[in-house]
Amino acid sequence: MKKWLIFVALLVLAFVLVACGEEEAVEPAEEEVVEEAVEEETPEEAVAEGTGEAFTIGVIPAQTVGELQSAIDKLQAVLDEALPQDVAVEVYPDYNGVVEAMNFDQIDMAYLGPLTYVIAQEQSNAEAIVTQLVDGEPFYHSYIITQADNEAETLDDLLANPGEVDFAFGDPNSTSGSLIPSIELQKRGVYTDEDDYEFNSAQFTGSHDATALAVQNGQVTAGAIDSAIYNQLVEEGTINPDEVKVIWESDQLFQYPWAVTEETSNETIAAIREAFLAIEDQEILDAFGADGFTEASPEDYESIRQAAIQQGIIEE
Repeated sequence: MKKWLIFVALLVLAFVLVACGEEEAVEPAEEEVVEEAVEEETPEEAVAEGTGEAFTIGVIPAQTVGELQSAIDKLQAVLDEALPQDVAVEVYPDYNGVVEAMNFDQIDMAYLGPLTYVIAQEQSNAEAIVTQLVDGEPFYHSYIITQADNEAETLDDLLANPGEVDFAFGDPNSTSGSLIPSIELQKRGVYTDEDDYEFNSAQFTGSHDATALAVQNGQVTAGAIDSAIYNQLVEEGTINPDEVKVIWESDQLFQYPWAVTEETSNETIAAIREAFLAIEDQEILDAFGADGFTEASPEDYESIRQAAIQQGIIEE
């Protein structure tokens, strides 16, 4: 009897050991399958399943935010359709805010002025990929404007008595509203910086449309402004060309770029370019003073980079 009980006990123990062995053989296999499935999932698949993050875009305040918002909403819809993830576009209150957002990885792409772009390029390797066309060309100028009834017809005339001039720049980080006219006024010996000048006063209005209105309303004698925005303000009736005139024009400047962070994939860049080049919605185009978009590259902004180095804004 005892032998029989021992036999049964050994038989049960053998069965348990075999069962445990099979279980251990199955579990690693299941874990391996799960791991393979995770490794094979692409970022696009993750986004499609709602696990991807939004592609975020920051826009500088080239004009009044309220005038941009409807167009921004439409542009967001266009890019939403073009990219696998959701797109979020936000207008920032100042130029520097967009650069800082890009530097700290808070946005994936930005609409920047040329100077703001070369700063972002220097600080975080931002890459220009698209810019707008105005009259079929990717160029614009810096203008200096004054009242139409001012006796000055040229910048030389205006600067004959600089102590009688109240001068307005736009944003301190604006290319056409600050950098380029500052260099010109430095050459003429009437301006060093915001604390050292020969004018009666010098101020920063913060935006191109604010500068144009300050000149038209006689709050300042003259001001620096983006040529494309000036022309747009005239066309829409914000500025009366019978009350304001241009007395100086800079050399050609490459238009405002849309730039992405260095982590952006080539596939995403290609999709963004394709979407922009296909835009025909007039409200979107008008918001950026454009009649279309074209490709851009970092090399297009080398002259602005050199100007920024000259002014000590970035290091060589």
